[in-house]
Amino acid sequence: MKLNLPNKLTVARIIATPIFMLLLLWEFSGHYIAALLLFIAASLTDLFDGNYARKYNMVTDFGKFLDPLADKMLTTAAFIGFAVKGIGYGIGWILFIVLFREFLISSLRLVAVSSGGTVIAANIFGKLKTVFQMIAIIYVITAQAFIELTCNVIKIEWIFKSINIFGDILLWVSAILAVCSGVIYLWQNRSCINPEK
Repeated sequence: MKLNLPNKLTVARIIATPIFMLLLLWEFSGHYIAALLLFIAASLTDLFDGNYARKYNMVTDFGKFLDPLADKMLTTAAFIGFAVKGIGYGIGWILFIVLFREFLISSLRLVAVSSGGTVIAANIFGKLKTVFQMIAIIYVITAQAFIELTCNVIKIEWIFKSINIFGDILLWVSAILAVCSGVIYLWQNRSCINPEK
């Protein structure tokens, strides 16, 4: 199957995800900056591929299915990386909430396709959730890079605590948005859920 440009960008985002995870977890000088730059580049492909597909009438069912999947892979990789490194207050619970929501909505999409051939595309609430997650992740990685680079220069502890607390707030808000958008998806597509089928 020949991929159009938006779908190629989506596939590139998927390929970038394990590399981003490696850069985030592999301890070397400047690894947070490297992970940050790759995450930003991958996030920008999400912005570009959807707009390009709609502008030039290149929207496909394959793209509708793969695009949100690529987003989930990228953002979930970041949350898993934060959990492994112990970054974020209650990060284990945040990771659980995010994964629970993603498994639930992915299952809903599979049910919709198998039962009626319906492809559930990302709606505005799902996109808002993804954009906020990406903003939160970018802030947290930037904060970690800043702390790593300046911890031997700046000795004022409350500055680092304030930076981390704001990051915690962003992560928890992204988790709450994940729950809200998940509930909206379920409600909007409740007709796809039929226990008798």
